[in-house]
Amino acid sequence: MKQKCVQRASTILILCFQTSFAQRINPENFEYRGAFKLPAGSNGSNWEYSGYGMTFYPGGDAGGPNDGYPGSIFAIGHDHHQMVSEINIPVPVISPGKSIDELNTAQTLQAFQDITHGMFGELEIPRADLAYLPAQGTQTTDKLYFCWGQHFQFEFFPSHGACDLNLSNPQTSGPWFFGNFTNYVTNDYLFEIPAAWADPHVPGARLASGRFRDGGWGGHGPTLFAFDPWNDGQPPAENGTLASITPLLLYGIQEPGVIEISTSDAMKMNGYSEADEWSGGAWLTAGENSAVAFVGTKGLGNFWYGFSNGVVWPFEGPYPPVPEFPYDDRGWWSDSIQAQIIFFDPADFAAVARGEKQTFNPQPYAHLNLDPVLFAPGFDLWDYKRYSLGACCFDRENSLLYIFERQVVDGASLIHTWFINSNISGVQTKSKNHSTILRQNHPNPFSHLTKIEYQLPQPAQIELSLWDVRGRKVLQFFTGMQSTGLHQIMWTGKDSNGISVTSGIYFLQLRGSDFNLTKKIVLLPEYN
Repeated sequence: MKQKCVQRASTILILCFQTSFAQRINPENFEYRGAFKLPAGSNGSNWEYSGYGMTFYPGGDAGGPNDGYPGSIFAIGHDHHQMVSEINIPVPVISPGKSIDELNTAQTLQAFQDITHGMFGELEIPRADLAYLPAQGTQTTDKLYFCWGQHFQFEFFPSHGACDLNLSNPQTSGPWFFGNFTNYVTNDYLFEIPAAWADPHVPGARLASGRFRDGGWGGHGPTLFAFDPWNDGQPPAENGTLASITPLLLYGIQEPGVIEISTSDAMKMNGYSEADEWSGGAWLTAGENSAVAFVGTKGLGNFWYGFSNGVVWPFEGPYPPVPEFPYDDRGWWSDSIQAQIIFFDPADFAAVARGEKQTFNPQPYAHLNLDPVLFAPGFDLWDYKRYSLGACCFDRENSLLYIFERQVVDGASLIHTWFINSNISGVQTKSKNHSTILRQNHPNPFSHLTKIEYQLPQPAQIELSLWDVRGRKVLQFFTGMQSTGLHQIMWTGKDSNGISVTSGIYFLQLRGSDFNLTKKIVLLPEYN
């Protein structure tokens, strides 16, 4: 591990302000649909401190209502129990006031069960995920694939397995070693690769697995591997090794038998911070467009190893005293933390699979700030915002993305929902023919004056406000009822008290009863 790291990772975010590209899903394609609550506990477990694993099952809840949210979700509950339950998907609700009581509640379809039968032992700070796939190869039943690990793993351990969908009789197989790769790059997120991409690039490999390990132990960014366990046996033997693995993303080099990934500055994700936490992934498709998305939190500004109040912990003594609660949690911290989705182009992974690029060449081309929709935004670092997001899963047929927000109230989690629309650049409202659009301010970046424009398809009660990277409201431009049409506002770089704000990144937010839009504004220093 390294000495204290200090750099301005937030300056890298300017790279995310890019125009749309053909064949890519962009943040503008995301329409927020709302959130829903999780049901009561069952069979000795519950949804408190949950959310590190989930997958969408299109055949679930077959007798449910025709409400636009078909299927079900298999997910991992309380992280001390590591049990799996199946729930239905109620209609999500947008609550402008972030009231938990306004949300619909999912129902339990299958009670919690231990699908691994304890094969991974008792895990400390677990990392795990699930992925559904219909029967592959000579299989006769659909499968839930899973991966499990923990924060520290100083040896190579088996990490993957599979089971049937009947949780009370899962017919579990595994565990399996993931090739010769360290657990620090393989056993956190797990998701389906669409056949249209897999068949020409990684024939037969329909699953993707990977992990982000803080502190650089798993490389300088998230990882991704394509694999197909059904071709390594039906199923592979217990404690067997999966051999059919294709690395797609790895910011470093796996040295034989070495637990930590070897890295260098030449093998680093743009904007990488030791304090990042990418905890979920999905291969998104919408029409002809696609993206590989990683969900988590981004460390912004300076970062350090130590405590959230800024105390740095040296890697050689003498050691400082441990701060009192709530600042006594040692780890990687940063000036501020933002919940995000980052986007990668599958074409880059295809080039890696062909041997035309190295695994550390692909870079994210955009990001989406999720802070505006979180119920517990946790702007104080000791509120554990770094772990506020968990796993995600994707309903490919209906273009619906589901993401866990963890520990919202009394440890309980909830699930947010987005519709990915490939046909619009704004976020669609309930109107069938029009959309509410928040345009990018112009110019951007700027130093003296910038113009803000937004369009309403119908009269609406709205709030237009500006926030800094720490989640503090800088300025409220307008709140109240506004008429249909195009609206314009000029901003001179001053806060609500008329004082010029410091240069940096700000977030422009337009909220209404059925939309919540955000744009990034970059204010440059003034030069005489």
